[in-house]
Amino acid sequence: MTDDAKPATLLAGELWWKAGVVYQVYPRSFQDTNGDGVGDLEGVASRLDYLAWLGVDAVWLSPVCRSPMADYGYDVSDYCDIDPLFGTLADFDALVAEAHRRRLRVIMDFVPNHTSEEHPWFREARASRDNPKRDWYIWRDPGPDGGPPNNWISNFGGPAWTLDPATGQYYYHAFLREQPDLNWRNPQVRAAMMDVLRFWLDRGVDGFRVDVIWHLMKDEGLRDNPINPDYVAGEPEINTLVQLHSADQPEVMQVIAEMRAVLEEYEARVLIGEIYLPLERLVAYYGVDLSGAHLPFNFQLIQTPWHAEAVARLIAEYEAALPDGGWPNWVLGNHDQPRIAARVGDAQARVAAALLLTLRGTPTLYYGDEIGLGRVPIPPERVRDPWEHNEPGRGRDPERTPMQWAPGLQAGFSTVEPWLPLDPQAQTRNVECLRDDPVSILTLYRRLIALRREYPALSTGAYRAVSVSGEVLVYERLHGDEVIRVALNFGHEACEVPVPAEAAWEVLLSSAGGRRGEAPDEGSFALAGDEALVLIRRAPEAKGRARPLPA
Repeated sequence: MTDDAKPATLLAGELWWKAGVVYQVYPRSFQDTNGDGVGDLEGVASRLDYLAWLGVDAVWLSPVCRSPMADYGYDVSDYCDIDPLFGTLADFDALVAEAHRRRLRVIMDFVPNHTSEEHPWFREARASRDNPKRDWYIWRDPGPDGGPPNNWISNFGGPAWTLDPATGQYYYHAFLREQPDLNWRNPQVRAAMMDVLRFWLDRGVDGFRVDVIWHLMKDEGLRDNPINPDYVAGEPEINTLVQLHSADQPEVMQVIAEMRAVLEEYEARVLIGEIYLPLERLVAYYGVDLSGAHLPFNFQLIQTPWHAEAVARLIAEYEAALPDGGWPNWVLGNHDQPRIAARVGDAQARVAAALLLTLRGTPTLYYGDEIGLGRVPIPPERVRDPWEHNEPGRGRDPERTPMQWAPGLQAGFSTVEPWLPLDPQAQTRNVECLRDDPVSILTLYRRLIALRREYPALSTGAYRAVSVSGEVLVYERLHGDEVIRVALNFGHEACEVPVPAEAAWEVLLSSAGGRRGEAPDEGSFALAGDEALVLIRRAPEAKGRARPLPA
């Protein structure tokens, strides 16, 4: 794609992460270059021209540190090295350099809550009760009945405590038993992990997405979690309890402030926190006087019913909850959640793209959403996710399948069978087939990103609610005299959307393709079912001057 690749604009100072678009890459599934069926860093580097062409500003890499892969990289055995599966430190350095040459930032996944059981720290810690590293993890004697010290449950199902027979104590793991939790109350742990951040920052990393950041601190007394009175049968086992004492403790804010202080030692870095909490708790992670995460990840669109009224209410509540100066962000999907097309269908996935890329705040795209990937079937014998093995039906493999680049062998991802299956429609649902189609979802994503670059109202402008009528949501983005109106039809029926008669309006973009430059008919626009429209208010004499979007 080097023939027409267009470098992303590198925005000055902190504004790069405010006005920019983040693109999440799951490296195992992006591009395989060595023929083992698994993606690698050279593969990511080979596709940077595509990302520049798409128009994104930053690439967020899911974990690539050394790991035995019990949880596919979220069990780290060496924080300062690259796993051989993905390449070498030299490959990583080359990737960062090539990304920066294309004016793309690189965000790294940081997994500080737990290590692998194979990490040298944990090997030392379990050697004896009096080992100097013992207190780097959370150890407790058995309970009065000889069982676990409390009732905490693993987020992947089953007990959160595993007995170490050699020392007679249990260690705590919020996830797999192979992922023992670090003791963040120990200042040595904190110092060591801050040094990890500096190691990567010194290599040119532009920021971090911090895994399960709300889990870092636990109740000092390790009190039992209360029973969840709202638990519904069939939900994950973790939901049987309220995680009152095992996560989201007040002391975590100091830890995050320390991480933020490390990033402030460098220029224009960003700290993003993974947080699955209600809005009122989520926004607390901006920290006192905004000393916390720059962007506490807002996953609310993933969990909100896909109806205009519900989405409008969410936007209003989120905007109202943000602290003064706190910058919003939005996410439609990630490596842990079903893809947006799987949740709302192909037609509404286009409306979702328009929503994500026109709301106020930093959007994060998940690789493959821009080509319409949905739920890819995973045969039982191909299941890889440990959560699926623990709790059938909870697996995350369907949203981690390989990126599809071209028709032909393995859809251009690899020369051999990939580690996870491809979409059955891979021969037509791929970048090569979609990139020159003027009405494809890939073209829609690229044009929406281009609009964000062209119009400050869409990148950094204010948000103003306009109306919710049936399944149609309308809002505006404002910057100086620039007014852009967005109309989203969450339903399947066509309707008319009124616009103020005293202004001249015209279409910048339709999610269905075409219509650019169209003016209203007697004060309203026709809105098809499953369509999104982006309109701009023009001075009467400027009508029809819309600049062309990229082909």
